[in-house]
Amino acid sequence: MRKKRAAGKAKPEQTRLGKAKIKEIFGRFRDAEPEPKGELEHVNAYTLLVAVVLSAQATDAGVNKATRGLFAKADTPEKMLALGEDNVREAIKTIGLYRNKAKNVIALSRALIEDHGGEVPPSRDALEALPGVGRKTANVVLNIAFGVPTMAVDTHIFRISNRLNLAPGKTPLVVEQGLESVVPQEFAMHAHHWLILHGRYVCKARKPECWRCLIADLCPYEPKTAA
Repeated sequence: MRKKRAAGKAKPEQTRLGKAKIKEIFGRFRDAEPEPKGELEHVNAYTLLVAVVLSAQATDAGVNKATRGLFAKADTPEKMLALGEDNVREAIKTIGLYRNKAKNVIALSRALIEDHGGEVPPSRDALEALPGVGRKTANVVLNIAFGVPTMAVDTHIFRISNRLNLAPGKTPLVVEQGLESVVPQEFAMHAHHWLILHGRYVCKARKPECWRCLIADLCPYEPKTAA
């Protein structure tokens, strides 16, 4: 017996977006927000790296609240090591998984000093070799700190890419590679920021706010929600 397709999911072979629609989607995002910014507060590449590591399974607002005091005391790997794990743990105790994250912050700070002269390396492989740093974190740092047009796939981008059938995939890496292949080069630098912000504030997981969506007429997701 043929299984019934789950409601609310677009059928890929019928709704895969074409180049014209993809360009229109990102054109609208750019018109609405020409220079989107990440919402994690930082003062340099190092504090950005630490903030992104701390943001795993935590909100940006929660991370910002914890790191304001932390970064005022330690905005370099050397200062963070001098501060020590106990003090880092105390500063970030409002963030989920704070004990393990404090260990990673100290460990990655030590690795930066020992292996990279205290500087954040502009290399995905080198970044991923640091404690607590995965591919998504590396992509965020490369994009924001070094101007590399990466696709940092978080839960929002993963959901939207599948919901829009923009770059459907069952894993973040497949979605990342799909986005890299379909997003026009002119939008590549800011594409992941537009998608994150759209997913965070409009195209939400449980109840997308379709009535105020910039791209509702281009989106195959059904059923659309009403206010």
